[in-house]
Amino acid sequence: MSTPGSSVFARPYRAFLFDMDGTLLNSIAAAERVWSLWAERHGLDVAAFLTTIHGARAIDTITRQALPGVDPEAEAQWITDAEINDVRGVVPIAGAGAFLAGVPADQWALVTSAPRELALRRLQAAGITPPTVMVTAEDVALGKPDPACYVLGAQRLGVPVQDCLVFEDATVGIRAGEAAGADVMVVTSTHLQPMETSHPTIDGYGKLQVRCSADGLLTLVHKAG
Repeated sequence: MSTPGSSVFARPYRAFLFDMDGTLLNSIAAAERVWSLWAERHGLDVAAFLTTIHGARAIDTITRQALPGVDPEAEAQWITDAEINDVRGVVPIAGAGAFLAGVPADQWALVTSAPRELALRRLQAAGITPPTVMVTAEDVALGKPDPACYVLGAQRLGVPVQDCLVFEDATVGIRAGEAAGADVMVVTSTHLQPMETSHPTIDGYGKLQVRCSADGLLTLVHKAG
């Protein structure tokens, strides 16, 4: 975890913007079961392909493969339907629920590459109450690493994105947060290998809490003890 002197602990924010998969919940097992079936069906190297799926919209992942005769929209819908029907093993990142409970409801948003229906299904499976503001795959023309999703999340909360802290786990999402001009906190709970990053990191939310000032600003603090 970052030290208390890290920049994200030294400044107040107007809002927090959270990615979902790998950031608030762990859906790796479910996602990889579905994507493995899809990759096998299309003759891809499954192990190599699975390293490319995290953090991106399904339609973007499929389009990148440039498979002849494949309709990315139809295939993305197949992926979404299969993932909605398979949430076995979807669990919250340690401490996520309690941490979110300490953030005012109108000062955080979910910004995910998942379609809305899938996002709601996974949040339910993980026991996380959906926020009022959600940005999902359908809301943007370009997915992460394009910054539009994080800019839109801030707009819907009514704050400048530069005054937000983005919580992310995947490289494409980190790049989206950077490009939007927001500060970034990297959540490493689901990483199998250490990530090289200049951003502060946490392996869960258990040692974090948020302090809300009288003028409505949010500050991250380390729990005592």
